[in-house]
Amino acid sequence: MNLRLYDTRARAIRDFEPLQPGKVTMYVCGATVQSPPHIGHVRFAVNFDLLRRWLLRQGNEVVYVRNVTDVEDKVIAKSQAEQVPWWELAYRNERAFSAAYDLLGCLPATLEPRATGHIPEIVALIGRLIEAGHAYASGGDVLFDVRSFADYGALSGQRVDEVQSAGDTENAEAKRDPRDFALWKRVKPGEPSWDTPWGPGRPGWHIECSAMSTKYLGREFDVHGGGIDLVFPHHENERAQSLAAGDPFARYWLHNAWVTMSGEKMSKSLGNSLLVQEVVRRDVRPVELRYYLASPHYRSMIEYSEEALHEAAAAYQRLEGFVERAVEFVGEGGDADGEGWTSTLPEAFVQAMDDDLGVPQALAVVHAAVRDGNTALAADDKATVRARLLEVRSMLSVLGLDPMDPRWRRTAGQDDALRAVADTLVRALLVQREEARARRDWAAADAVRDQLRDAGVEVTDTPHGARWDVAGRS
Repeated sequence: MNLRLYDTRARAIRDFEPLQPGKVTMYVCGATVQSPPHIGHVRFAVNFDLLRRWLLRQGNEVVYVRNVTDVEDKVIAKSQAEQVPWWELAYRNERAFSAAYDLLGCLPATLEPRATGHIPEIVALIGRLIEAGHAYASGGDVLFDVRSFADYGALSGQRVDEVQSAGDTENAEAKRDPRDFALWKRVKPGEPSWDTPWGPGRPGWHIECSAMSTKYLGREFDVHGGGIDLVFPHHENERAQSLAAGDPFARYWLHNAWVTMSGEKMSKSLGNSLLVQEVVRRDVRPVELRYYLASPHYRSMIEYSEEALHEAAAAYQRLEGFVERAVEFVGEGGDADGEGWTSTLPEAFVQAMDDDLGVPQALAVVHAAVRDGNTALAADDKATVRARLLEVRSMLSVLGLDPMDPRWRRTAGQDDALRAVADTLVRALLVQREEARARRDWAAADAVRDQLRDAGVEVTDTPHGARWDVAGRS
């Protein structure tokens, strides 16, 4: 395998070598389901879907576990504010996240465990930490002793003396050190609780993921991923408690950057969130939103603006327009060798994807192939059109963006009906234009073309006659 990935722990790009050749195990921190997802929430899902698709394309089996944090301080606080049971709020928002993942074309997780379904595993892991001298019970809470673990801070680069208080319990006086964090929280009125040897309560956030990841992927697994905001304290604490319990844990740590607005992380607290369902209802199609979130490098920030969103949509439409015209010209069957359209990937694309998932460079290869294909279409060069179509569809399939995928295809259902109506009306005007050209009334012909352009219709003259498309898609 030639894949190289940036490992947060190493602070460097490393050769990726899975524990078991041909099989990759991935645990990605999923949603804390206190609210429905905005586009900042789902960027991680798109980015790790890209990694998963690339690993699959290279012939690997991928076991992809993405958790649901359904009991946590934010979930409880939000449920109390809305005056609904915590489990009702959690399930409602879990369904909203699942719908958003599906809407954006993310492959279903191999497993999607909930924290509340793994209390026995959490309690057992806490018991191991107490027995090993890395955790202690105090006042109904169980706390991780940060200073007992010498490598604390290695993932995030924090120095333990400079770390602020965890602030995750109400009885801070019960801590040996303010930096110690909660593994188990004592019961409070109105909150969910489970019985344990240390009294009734609920799990802390960090212990949930340690217990779930090792249950399904083993004591050591390949990739642990999530948003960059999780590096500290969540992933730092996960790593500390798992290593302290004697588990080798994750071999590679991968993190995607934020979607920001005005330079700030998109979040509910800033009041600047854009819900996924609202964006695809109001602004762009789901495939265009996927393109917007996928096209920057996963470690680069995305500064949100409507202009940038619509520029991404227009860029995708150019790719889509070529594929549709090429399919219309040469069909969408397999290549000349009968191997199927997915068999062809340009070497430059492969190199880009192997270089820490270089999607921007990979998309540059896609757009170059589309430009060459458009030139071939204009020249009626069927062989070149077919070759470029195979390459473009193959590359876009890897990225989950193939316009001919039934999920994205525009010629289905209502879109097909609307296109048929528009086609009838536009072709009537194109007939008028051709009649004007035939009688050499160039002013009248240009007037028809200008009228169509003003309506957002772009006309292209080809050896087979005039064809039209929405402006910006060709």
